[in-house]
Amino acid sequence: MKKKLLIILLIFLTGHIYATHILIPMDEEQKNHLKAYGIAYWILQNNIEVNWLLNYRGGSFEVQYSKDIEDECHVRGVSFEVVGDAQIGIIFSKIAQPEINMDKVKLEKVPKIAVYAPDGNQPWDDAVTLVLTYAEIPYDRIYDEEIIKGELSKYDWLHLHHEDFTGQYGRFYGAYRNATWYIENQKEAEAEAQKLGFEKVSKMKLFVAKRIKEYVFNGGFLFAMCSATDSYDIALSAENTDICESMFDGDNAEHDCQKKLDFSKTLAFKDFTLIKNPFEYEFSDIDATRSRGRIKESEDYFTLFDFSAKWDPIPTMLCQNHTKIVKGFMGQTTSFKKSLIKSNVLIMGELKSAKEARYIHSVFGKGTWTFYGGHDPEDYRHYVGDPKTELRLHPNSPGYRLILNNILFPAAKKKKLKT
Repeated sequence: MKKKLLIILLIFLTGHIYATHILIPMDEEQKNHLKAYGIAYWILQNNIEVNWLLNYRGGSFEVQYSKDIEDECHVRGVSFEVVGDAQIGIIFSKIAQPEINMDKVKLEKVPKIAVYAPDGNQPWDDAVTLVLTYAEIPYDRIYDEEIIKGELSKYDWLHLHHEDFTGQYGRFYGAYRNATWYIENQKEAEAEAQKLGFEKVSKMKLFVAKRIKEYVFNGGFLFAMCSATDSYDIALSAENTDICESMFDGDNAEHDCQKKLDFSKTLAFKDFTLIKNPFEYEFSDIDATRSRGRIKESEDYFTLFDFSAKWDPIPTMLCQNHTKIVKGFMGQTTSFKKSLIKSNVLIMGELKSAKEARYIHSVFGKGTWTFYGGHDPEDYRHYVGDPKTELRLHPNSPGYRLILNNILFPAAKKKKLKT
């Protein structure tokens, strides 16, 4: 009996001597996909390079074996496999084959992350801050003053929190103009604009939007969801006109503001029509929420596109998942009408039957931007004041995985990326 135990112990010890790699699978075998991204980020924080194995088992991560990494995976509840050189060699050899749609991308830099959001509690939650907190990925909160003072250049990646860049306070006027939070938010925004030297909130937001655009052009990575997507482009297009009615800025919108929109200034959208009625909870016809028809929640799924891992590594990284069919979710801006998307924009996820895009991306200057429709991937119809999503109940959310793909994207070795 002692001899058998000794043999088992020797086999176990021998396995660990030659098992020199940790593989973090991202397919259906992973217990907690969202925490796995946090592990990859934590490894980078410890100055250790990570290989992202695109299209291999859902976009798995590989790193040289370390007892500290193994322990951290245990602590965070992340599935991992300890494997030897021979097995890793076989995996890498398979990935390298020209006919196999896989690739290996080295992650070598810790992305410094900023979230554009005001201080204090808002009457809604933000999916990105929720998942960053759950995945234990650190971020800084910055807002108008920091961007105006030029602090954006400190960051590799910027997320636009649920925001209205047009100065119309989220178009919540019709339903919430008497709500305490709405009144306070407007007062605070107007005071901030005055403090920073702007006569109107819309002028301040336009200035910030242009600074963000410069940030992307100079090499930054921009990510936005829900109303921060279309309101951002609308603000850029309306640089030379006033689209805000009196309840938002004290004077009327220009009667011919639609004709004065300049679509050459936008990142993603073209030829859209403004919705001028201030009582309507919508900015323009970019959003497909009202035009998508009676799509049942049980039928609302969008499909991720396949890209060539070896030739198109950027969209491949951004679409890594354990499924290509992702459950849809609504928001003030649920999705984007395909007919209003510029031709240079890459559609990465769509609901084809409704002619709408959910997940789009493009290059601008030296940087990139990604827009993701909807508010919360695990709350189909999130209302103002609803409780926040508990991500411990959704550790394998494919919709939230798309957000975290964008978080790690700036960590990739630049020579590997073709922009």
